[in-house]
Amino acid sequence: MRYIDTTPVNDPTLNLALEEHVLRTFPDDEDYVIFYINEPSIIIGRNQNTLEEINARYVEENDIHVVRRVSGGGAVYHDFGNLNFSFITDYAPDRLNNFEHFTRPVVHALNDLGVPAELKGRNDIVVNDRKVSGNAQYSTGKRMFSHGTLLFDSNLGEVTRALDVKQSKIESKGHKSARSRVANISEFLEDAFTVHDLRKHLLESFKETQDVSVYDPTEADWEAARALADKKYRTWAWNYGASPAFDVQRVRRFDIGEVDVRLNVDNGIIQQATIYGDFLGHGDVENLADRLEGVSYRRGAIADALSDVNVSDYFGGLKRADFVNLVYAGDEADAA
Repeated sequence: MRYIDTTPVNDPTLNLALEEHVLRTFPDDEDYVIFYINEPSIIIGRNQNTLEEINARYVEENDIHVVRRVSGGGAVYHDFGNLNFSFITDYAPDRLNNFEHFTRPVVHALNDLGVPAELKGRNDIVVNDRKVSGNAQYSTGKRMFSHGTLLFDSNLGEVTRALDVKQSKIESKGHKSARSRVANISEFLEDAFTVHDLRKHLLESFKETQDVSVYDPTEADWEAARALADKKYRTWAWNYGASPAFDVQRVRRFDIGEVDVRLNVDNGIIQQATIYGDFLGHGDVENLADRLEGVSYRRGAIADALSDVNVSDYFGGLKRADFVNLVYAGDEADAA
């Protein structure tokens, strides 16, 4: 097995891109294990609706990355106290969805530290019924990876705030995350230990049962990863626009009356918009709704589409900024 350490690189878009680069282009006569640590990020499962998973206002205000991964499963929070691992190997039918096979060496290493970890359910490592690791897989049909998180001394308060979705009704076909009671591995250790000590311990534990050599990514590898990150992992189209189609309803009572906005969004684009309410305005709100159709469902795009519209005329005094905040479901302060 070849060991690839990218822990000095904390950009989640670059780490996920390198992982995919290794999966798709490295020789298939080798297995690989990658460790990486990301700066504060929410990593969205492949089949999820991003806006259902994040507290968008909090994420924006705190510069938290939002990145979609190629594997399924639920949304997870990464920060400097979270160690991520990825086993890359040949695809085999008995390996796909076999999380016990891939988490066994991790569980063994934690047990050696005196941490009573175990795989529970389909894909979680838990300690005393509190989740310390979530795992997911992806296969190209020829190669596959099984990757997971290890909460070591992560800021669990940030986990709660960043994933605490407070918004009006969204109905989609995305796979909603199931929230679990979580814990840090450090809570179960008596000795002083860091996340980097955990990485070293895992690697030494792996060496007890197999040969492990080091592979340092070349500049060509990083160049390929940067290109993939720019093309995919750093784009709004992938991280938000790739969400399954969904319907959103936003309702709020203002001084001018109640405004009820209903949208159908597909591929990140507003396909249909309807506006209801008991407000007293002069313009035909159908014209305002028409302005929203065909617009990317993100705050900046919505604001640009309405930049030359006197919104106040339609609602009898409502400010444009308040209407934009209402339309965009990520603004928790305006949720009904």
